[in-house]
Amino acid sequence: MSRTRRVNCIIPPHLLDKLLESGNSGVRKAALDTLLTTARLRGERGVRASFVGAASAGNGRRTVFDCQQGRFLPFAALAQSEDGPASADESVKRAFDGLGTTRDFYRSVLQRNSVDDRGMRLDGYVHFDVQYNNAFWDGRQMVFGDGDESMFTDFTGSLDVIAHELTHAVTEFTAGLAYHNQSGALNESMSDVFGSLVKQWSMKQSAETADWLIGSDIFTPGIDADALRSMKAPGHAYDNDLFGKDPQPAHMRHFVHLPDTEREDFGGVHINSGIPNKAFYLTATNIGGFAWEAPGLIWYESLKASSVDTQFQGFADTTHQKAEELYGADSTEQLAVLAAWQEVGIRISGVPAGVARARGRAGRNGARGRSAGQDGGAGREDGLVALNRQVEALAAQVAGLSKAVAALQRERVTHG
Repeated sequence: MSRTRRVNCIIPPHLLDKLLESGNSGVRKAALDTLLTTARLRGERGVRASFVGAASAGNGRRTVFDCQQGRFLPFAALAQSEDGPASADESVKRAFDGLGTTRDFYRSVLQRNSVDDRGMRLDGYVHFDVQYNNAFWDGRQMVFGDGDESMFTDFTGSLDVIAHELTHAVTEFTAGLAYHNQSGALNESMSDVFGSLVKQWSMKQSAETADWLIGSDIFTPGIDADALRSMKAPGHAYDNDLFGKDPQPAHMRHFVHLPDTEREDFGGVHINSGIPNKAFYLTATNIGGFAWEAPGLIWYESLKASSVDTQFQGFADTTHQKAEELYGADSTEQLAVLAAWQEVGIRISGVPAGVARARGRAGRNGARGRSAGQDGGAGREDGLVALNRQVEALAAQVAGLSKAVAALQRERVTHG
């Protein structure tokens, strides 16, 4: 299927717009240059997409190039490849390693052969432009700016940013979610989900111990911000005079309606992604253990089953269906999915409100019962043990009542 490829950037336009209001002329200039360069790249991407053929296969082989502060990618110099010596340039090494870790995650965890599932080569370009405050996937390669060193640092320093951008390619080669409004917010959310999962997998973190932050490593030390986004607490990644308050909602009642234009982030795709992000975080913590296992598989299979125009409701319904297909009806996993979407204001189609609330409570109670464990199987076992204890306690109460009734009957006979 032919799809329009976009330049997908990690830094949303609303943050760069805020930097245009800075009292620092250097910060304003870097933000303006970044916005203009990104707009130009988007225009070029539309033209180039009509000329490029299928992506070359290569078993996910990595190659990193050095743009040497230039903006014309064909002029970039080869810096490191699979067969060549390691580079002494830290940006090159980080990009090379990040591409490899993301590739290995998709291969090992989801049995996907590179981003297109056909062994697509992974090309990265570092030191792009001067003080470029962004990183992006343009449909064929990853490009990293060095940042202005005032607000942002080198974008190769954040593994979840690298995995986020490469996941745009995975989405492109699966559902192809249209990059505007709700489908675009889902597109961004998929990149945040799997960007975070790659980081968690590389660090062997459980859902409970992960920070669930996206881009926590790209701000300079003097910036008062935790990250670009928080999946655990959308709307609370930052709140300062420089960037303002994080505008991400965590519930459908706060969905942000914006014009479908480039300057307004194509309907707020980086903003409203907070809603499905929160749903995934809740699903993962409701299930417990490693988030790349059951939760990640449910989301990945749901992505593959989605289409260009899938909306929040449709995707939520698909995750509920996939959880049943993978783990069974009313399983811990399916109840966790149901409870998560319910908590962000989306009710699964076909599940009556009362039933949804009851099942949602069951899912949350199951999660609390598993807090001491690290996997769904152990959680289900603990739940059965607790249920058996309750049954035994009730049986003991019934036996006691029976004895009391029998004693009363004997007393009546004796005194009758």
